[in-house]
Amino acid sequence: MQRPLIAVLIASAFLTLNAQAADLVQVYQQALANDATYASARSSLAAGQERITQGRSGLLPTIGVSGSAYRNSGDATTPQAFTGIMQKSDTESNTNSYTVSLSQPLVNWAAWETYQQSKLAQATAEATFSQAQQDLIVRVAQAYFDVLTAQDNLTSTQAQKVATTEQLASAKRNFEVGTQTITDTHEAQAAYDLVVAQEFAAINDLENKRTALQVIIGQAPATLAPLRTGVTIAPPSPATVDPWITSAESQNYSVVAAGLNVEIAKREIKRNRAGHLPTANFVASSTHQKQTGPAGSVVNGNAVGVTWSIPIFNGFAITSKVRETIALEDKARNDLEATKRAASQNARQAFLGMNSGLAQVKALEAAEVSSKSSLESNKLGYQVGVRINIDVLNAQKLLYSTQKDLAKARYDTIMNGLRLKAAAGSLNEEDLQPINALLQR
Repeated sequence: MQRPLIAVLIASAFLTLNAQAADLVQVYQQALANDATYASARSSLAAGQERITQGRSGLLPTIGVSGSAYRNSGDATTPQAFTGIMQKSDTESNTNSYTVSLSQPLVNWAAWETYQQSKLAQATAEATFSQAQQDLIVRVAQAYFDVLTAQDNLTSTQAQKVATTEQLASAKRNFEVGTQTITDTHEAQAAYDLVVAQEFAAINDLENKRTALQVIIGQAPATLAPLRTGVTIAPPSPATVDPWITSAESQNYSVVAAGLNVEIAKREIKRNRAGHLPTANFVASSTHQKQTGPAGSVVNGNAVGVTWSIPIFNGFAITSKVRETIALEDKARNDLEATKRAASQNARQAFLGMNSGLAQVKALEAAEVSSKSSLESNKLGYQVGVRINIDVLNAQKLLYSTQKDLAKARYDTIMNGLRLKAAAGSLNEEDLQPINALLQR
């Protein structure tokens, strides 16, 4: 039952094996079109770009038309001439009127501060969207290399399974002819059973990683282009950490957004303090009123002038709001400092991780050469009888483990390079091209 299940899982994992391999840039383009998180950020940007129009409206004139229409009915009692007899009569009339009015703020400091806040809010939306763009690049690259890592693990496990199967068959033959003990056979069988279990886990992990990539790109991923053998990863430039930290503390988009929030908080204090200041508006209106009936008339009127108001007391509401916004400004400053420190830490960690990764890759490349030599020596020693079966199995396991660690170290080094640029606020789509050039297509 196990072998058919393995065949089905492998077939599903490599369903698009014969299709042309997709590279990192192609997968990123799919994510741009289909990632829901990025689409949400794009909609937030579109909403934020309306802030300036809304804020400016408080400084522009407002024009309106109002009107009314009434039908009046009643009766009137009047004395007749000479006789003095009271005579009752019904009266009916229609009254129609409309007014066109215009109001233009002349002095309104709160509206001015609201306008200034709207420009800062739009800039914040743009910085947040830029951060979302960088996050998408990092998420796509991480998911891409997670799939490659899972594929490498499965390939290595399957190769180890083939080698272990050969060793198990050899141990059984040698035991049958009496040149080895049953212990060698048991050891080979245990190694085979373990690698079968690892193969199941590797297949499951590959499916999970492909599903995670599918969530980002919105469709089942095609076969992905792997890294070419023996690629050279460029070190970070500049080669010292200080310029990266400086850039992270000033250009990181999260830091930029936090700095804009501080400015918005400052403007909010001024806007609330404006509640104590007078306001003035230029106003103009034109009125037309027409009444029909026994006493019909037409009245037209025009008015131009200035209205003003001076706040005197409002139950300490404005004073309380000012104290609240001062506290919120202090909070925004602390948030900015925390964001700077986080960006600085991320830049430092990515820089150290990239340099450490480069050194690790170099060491593992040497270890791979040594492991291959060790495996060949153990195979030869096993054939001449100076090495036992477990020695060969251990050498095989060491080689495959070294190869997996080498591939993972390369992926992690590349990812730390992207995270370093993201922390510094300089990551963009063009940074995927040098990585794409390392792929085998």
